[in-house]
Amino acid sequence: MHKTLKPNTAGLGLRRALMDPLADLPDGALDFMEVAPENWINLGGRLKKQFRQFSERYPIHLHGLSLNIGGVAPLDEELLQAIKAFMDEHHCPIYTEHLTYCGDDGHLYDLMPIPFTEEALKHVAARVKRVQDVLGQRIALENASYYCAPDQQMSESEFINAVLAEADCDLLLDVNNIYVNSINHHYDPYQFLASLPLHKARYIHIAGHYDEAEDLRVDTHGADVIDPVWDILRAAYQHCGPLPTLLERDFNFPAVEELLAEVDMIRSYQTAFNPSEKVAQ
Repeated sequence: MHKTLKPNTAGLGLRRALMDPLADLPDGALDFMEVAPENWINLGGRLKKQFRQFSERYPIHLHGLSLNIGGVAPLDEELLQAIKAFMDEHHCPIYTEHLTYCGDDGHLYDLMPIPFTEEALKHVAARVKRVQDVLGQRIALENASYYCAPDQQMSESEFINAVLAEADCDLLLDVNNIYVNSINHHYDPYQFLASLPLHKARYIHIAGHYDEAEDLRVDTHGADVIDPVWDILRAAYQHCGPLPTLLERDFNFPAVEELLAEVDMIRSYQTAFNPSEKVAQ
């Protein structure tokens, strides 16, 4: 039986470099952890034992990297079955993926933008439906960062709305990606936030990024969260309520105390949320 995804909770991505530093956290320091299942499936020995210690202590959320949900190559059914088995073994409450593609004849090792077209919409929705059929539950797709928009026939938010409606799936709301894209593609982040299908939001990501230039931000997950991104998180809670929220940090790790301070910042925004201020959907 999968554990329930709970609101008013804050978590941290589990990376192998963090396994030892996070092993002895006091109770209550984190509410959940998130992993990319591809990095943990079929582990053996010491790493498997260590991971089991985390999954017995925390709900484990899954955020996929390799399912290639927007790609043209056939879905990797073997990987999909392995993800299902992993979810069942560790009682994972949710599986999420990026609304991107990452493969062709082989893995591209990057998350590439899907063209915002009617053809791509139908293609992606059909693949999402297949994933949900195999997993036996709804998944959530993340609004992704991107740096070009090939063959754009509709806006980013129109495409996201259409995919989620056609596939009948949920939204993983990444507030850092909203900020990054708003700089790179010159739009208002709050208007964009309000244009998303927020009634389908189940889960939120927040992270840091890199300032490549005045008009270019790169979504790295390798820095502290900045104030404008925290402000978008606050606005998201006004729309969606205090959904479970994850701090993403993939490299350039500070001391654990600094990571936990950012997790506590998430909690402070959740605690400060006033239901009377919630924006009508």
